[in-house]
Amino acid sequence: MKIYRFAVVLFLFFLSCDKKTKVEKAVEEIPVDIKVERFDKVFFETKPEDLAKIKKQYPFFFPAGTDDNIWLKKMEDPIWREVYTEVQKKYSNFEPVRQEFNTLFQHVKYYFPKTKTPKVITLIGEMDYNTKAIYADSLVFVALELYLGKNHKFYEFPNYLKQNFEEKQIMPDVVSSFSYRNIPVSGDKSLVSQMIFEGKQLYAKDLLLPSYTDAEKIGYTPEQVKWCGENESYMWRFFIESEMLFSVDPKLTTRFIAPAPFSKFYLEIDNDSPGRVGAWIGWQMVRAYMKNNNVTLPELLKTDAKEIFEKSKYKPKK
Repeated sequence: MKIYRFAVVLFLFFLSCDKKTKVEKAVEEIPVDIKVERFDKVFFETKPEDLAKIKKQYPFFFPAGTDDNIWLKKMEDPIWREVYTEVQKKYSNFEPVRQEFNTLFQHVKYYFPKTKTPKVITLIGEMDYNTKAIYADSLVFVALELYLGKNHKFYEFPNYLKQNFEEKQIMPDVVSSFSYRNIPVSGDKSLVSQMIFEGKQLYAKDLLLPSYTDAEKIGYTPEQVKWCGENESYMWRFFIESEMLFSVDPKLTTRFIAPAPFSKFYLEIDNDSPGRVGAWIGWQMVRAYMKNNNVTLPELLKTDAKEIFEKSKYKPKK
């Protein structure tokens, strides 16, 4: 009997591996050739007298009504030129990142066949960590000044933000932007609805970035992922017993969903917890839903949070 059970488990294991291989083989056959335009180089290597030329070529970077002196000052500002120099040191060869984009959009087109192959435009922005990478249908914008490495001398940000200023975070950030555009906005402002909203875009990374670790997908350290796994049951019980899941209190968003150095249970565990644990719980909930239901990724993104909550049969292990 033990031998029989072992054989069944082994068969299911190889069946799972074979299924994954078939998906990846199909993905590899999808023709994608991402084009990259280095606007960061164009801007800082353009002579001031030629500003009008790049304004015409890249009108979306130059809002109407903005005085040209703003752009001319940035071109010649020694601090911004130092930023440009550091970006070129790090990304003098952008080909490895372009290949990552190719692989990502092969996966995107596998799950979303009608998606256009976008053009990637790199730039040096204003150190706005809320707009590090933006997917905009036919274009993807990447602000390279925010991917120089968490220990770079330029960064005077809290550690919970800096830890994601790494090259490896470019693709997860792009997938987040892509997913948010494809998830319908809901009028349900309850905590569980917000958890599942975040869980959907994190689950998209499971399929679109299969080679990435959970830590890279959510922007945690490996230790933070481990902490969430070890405390999953405890956190879930806390949300239930505190009757928070269906609460629409906006303070819960900052406590458990928004980026933060830690989550706010107002308990001793706070300092050990990472921020956004509500998003992490939502991710596990969506994973459970997808395991128990035959649903495609595009269908998942459009599925109502209440249905996902009810049909996920989510129950953390103790």
